[in-house]
Amino acid sequence: MTEGARAGDDVNVAQTGEPEAASRREPGDVLVRVRGLRKHFPIRSGMTRRRAGTVKAVDGLDFDIREGETLGLVGESGCGKSTTGRMVMRLLEPSEGTIEFGGRDLTGLSRGQLRPLRRDFQMIFQDPQSSLNPRHTVGTIVGLPFRLQKVTPEGGVKKAVQELLELVGLSPEHYNRYPHEFSGGQRQRIGIARALALRPKLVVADEPVSALDVSIQAQVVNLLDDLQSEFGLTYLIIAHDLSVVRHTSDRVAVMYLGKIVEIADREDLYTSPKHPYTVALMSAVPVPDPARRESRDRILLKGDVPSPMDPPPACRFHTRCWKAQDICKTREPPLAELTTRHQVACHFPENMPAEDGAGEAVLLGKRAPGGTGPAVAAVAAGEGAEAAAESPAETVVETPVESPAEGGADAPAEPAAGTAGKTPAEPSAETSARTSAEGDAAASVESSTGTPAETPGETPAEDSPKAPGKDTPPTSAP
Repeated sequence: MTEGARAGDDVNVAQTGEPEAASRREPGDVLVRVRGLRKHFPIRSGMTRRRAGTVKAVDGLDFDIREGETLGLVGESGCGKSTTGRMVMRLLEPSEGTIEFGGRDLTGLSRGQLRPLRRDFQMIFQDPQSSLNPRHTVGTIVGLPFRLQKVTPEGGVKKAVQELLELVGLSPEHYNRYPHEFSGGQRQRIGIARALALRPKLVVADEPVSALDVSIQAQVVNLLDDLQSEFGLTYLIIAHDLSVVRHTSDRVAVMYLGKIVEIADREDLYTSPKHPYTVALMSAVPVPDPARRESRDRILLKGDVPSPMDPPPACRFHTRCWKAQDICKTREPPLAELTTRHQVACHFPENMPAEDGAGEAVLLGKRAPGGTGPAVAAVAAGEGAEAAAESPAETVVETPVESPAEGGADAPAEPAAGTAGKTPAEPSAETSARTSAEGDAAASVESSTGTPAETPGETPAEDSPKAPGKDTPPTSAP
């Protein structure tokens, strides 16, 4: 593969930031199984080196990696991503938990027992310059795995190393050069060649492109994809660049303060994130389209990330979450599968699909003048909503009627507001019912006191119609 062809592919990735349209691989059986993984670093102080505290770098992780798939691990700096990768490689001893590789538990094995197994899992380090010995040539560095595992490749070590250098885009003539003679991207290619020397099954890449330029990043990312397609590799890619993770990963796990808060398929997580922290991360991804950039909402989290020495109780994100409630401070949410292959650790997840037949209560706040309660208390969406829409609530307004002295003996009374076109002799059913009720109350008062009762706020009119069988004046029309 030529550098010119690779550079052309890199331009497309850098400009669009979208994953390739090619179909992804179908994952096989579980290759790596992690359960309850924890790593606590003790803090010691004083001359006696007494234990003054504990840094909970990783505090209970559960995830699986299947054969042939790529799991991306993202999160803020200091959340425990690199510590997780080093524990999977057994470069750090876990405080608790189990790490199974190919069905075999690695946590209880000694260094001697691990050595023959290390040919099946290798690591690409974050800083290519510090991961290469400056006193050794490239041929010695890349050929070291063969010597440590006592493997003699066909044709000799030198021929195998030159083939690996050509595979990662370097020249076989670089065999006798030293690391300081290469650029940053070329040094990272040397690290990739060393990791692929024994044809491992699992490669843990700890931020493999974070120290490189953007154009070189695209070259290395495309190289990792090509090598995976050619050799059927399984990747655990640790990064904080969400665009790189989307381009390379099949599934993505989001970490926050030592815990996984969400894990899902790539497209599902990027199009419909459910944990509030993931939503905030996605809003920070740069968008090349100015129209889309202006239309989306940028979520700015308040406060700093809490210290891993003293993490918040229960949900560790509740100190910065805009949806936090009392339960978030007292009960830790489990990492549960809310939808297919989508696990979230949150009491109030975002972007949840609405359940069929479930309605929300809609409160109508329209009040009558002088009243204390709403005209309609609540209408359940889906049940009674159509009836409420056909007969909207009416506001009752008392309008005084002109007296004959002011408007003349023959002047008809002015109709009340909202009653134009209605015949006064035919009151509505609502008016008749209310008039009947008021008439019964007035008759009760008259029978007890012997004095006719008057309804406050009403002005009698000669031309006003009277309800049948009642001596009290009716109320005005609504």
